[in-house]
Amino acid sequence: MSRRALLGGSVSAAVGASALDAFAAATASPEAQTSAASASARDIVLNVNGVDRPLQVEPRMTLVEALRGPLGLTGTKIACNRGACSACTVWLDGEPHLGCMTLAVEVGRRAVTTIEGLAKGDELHPVQAAFIDHDAMQCGFCTPGMTMAAAALVERNPDPTAEDVQRAIGGHICRCGAYPHVVAATLAAAKARKG
Repeated sequence: MSRRALLGGSVSAAVGASALDAFAAATASPEAQTSAASASARDIVLNVNGVDRPLQVEPRMTLVEALRGPLGLTGTKIACNRGACSACTVWLDGEPHLGCMTLAVEVGRRAVTTIEGLAKGDELHPVQAAFIDHDAMQCGFCTPGMTMAAAALVERNPDPTAEDVQRAIGGHICRCGAYPHVVAATLAAAKARKG
């Protein structure tokens, strides 16, 4: 048997086995699919916006999927779902993190803050108010992640420069091109906080 024939046969066998597995999974009864998913599910507690939220997640579920799915907090967006656009930015213990690159089971006892938890009741965070005042959003899809990054900067640096803001929002993709407005809003929010 030639090397080429051996490799060709191995590839054919692997493709055939994968196709059979996919067919078996697709044709399995809903009960079988549910029991397979629940067998691997884990009970966790996420502290989200100051409230402990118990939920059951599969080990592969990302933080943003847990927030948007079982917890119903849809302010955090899923855009690229691979850590390239930063639309899913949330805080873990006050630091910006990408929700699509963080598994829910890995969060542990770290405090999760989402865009919904940034305001205090009806009082917007200064960065949220400044984003409105400075028209720092257009379509709004990147706005939650951009707001979370800018607010984290203002929280840790009371007197940021334009360059500091640009670094803080580096990696955030705004297809509408509202970056100058985001910088102006963040600087205005920092100034307003200083009073």
